[in-house]
Amino acid sequence: MQPYRSKTTILKDGTLTIKGLPFRPGEKVEVTVCARERQAEQDERYPLRGKTVRYDDPFGSVAEEDWGALK
Repeated sequence: MQPYRSKTTILKDGTLTIKGLPFRPGEKVEVTVCARERQAEQDERYPLRGKTVRYDDPFGSVAEEDWGALK
């Protein structure tokens, strides 16, 4: 069974109406309702997403003084 997704908003009286479904009248369907993730929760989850990245010395050595073999 291929899922059909639709986004809508719950009305003030707590009802939900989905129009234009691609099913035949009388066809049995399974309905699952999930709350959408809030944008603020996504931003907290990935705080660096969309931020500018700057590399001061991308090809320089990292912790060169810590390598015993170089001494």
